[in-house]
Amino acid sequence: MKTPSPCGRGSGRGLSAQTKPFLFLPQVQRQRHYRGGYQSAGLKSFARQQRRKQTEAESLLWQHLRKRQLRGFKFRRQHQFGDYVADFYCAEAQLVIESDGPIHTEAGRWHHDQLRDAYMTSQGLRVIRFTNEQVLNDLPSVLHEIAGYLPEKRKESSYNSSLGPLPNPLPEGEGENP
Repeated sequence: MKTPSPCGRGSGRGLSAQTKPFLFLPQVQRQRHYRGGYQSAGLKSFARQQRRKQTEAESLLWQHLRKRQLRGFKFRRQHQFGDYVADFYCAEAQLVIESDGPIHTEAGRWHHDQLRDAYMTSQGLRVIRFTNEQVLNDLPSVLHEIAGYLPEKRKESSYNSSLGPLPNPLPEGEGENP
C-alpha cells in the first residue's frame, strides 16, 4: 500500500483543497508606483510616439530641463500616470509641467485637461501649465516660474539655464569666518 503525499496527492487521502491551512501575512504599506499605481496602462507606445513628434515649444522647454540643467533636478519627458501622459515630470519635486497648444482651448479638451489635473493632484502631484506661446516668447519667465516650484534642498548645478552661469565660490580663506 502506498503512503499518500503530505499535500494530498497520491491515493486521495490527506489534506484536501478545502482543508489547507491559511497563512496570515502582515500587509506591507507600499509606496505609490511611479506611474500612478498602474504597472502599465498600455500608454508606453503612445508616450514614445509623443516624444518623437513633440511641438516646437516642448522641444525648446526640454532643451532646458534635460540633463539636470534646471537647479540640478531630473525631469522626464512624456511620462505616464495612470491613464494619462504628462509632458514633463520631476519625481523629486512631484511636479508635472504641461505645455498646451491651441487644441487645449477647445471645450472638450479643456474638460479632459481638468479631469487629468484632478487625477494627478489626487496622486499628490502639482500640475502647472504654460501655453506654447509663453514657452516660445518668454522662456526665461517660464523657467523662473518652474524653478519656484522646485524645493530649495537641491545643490545648484554649475549652469542654470534660466539665470546663466553661477559665480565661482571664493578661494579658501577669503570667506567669512564662523
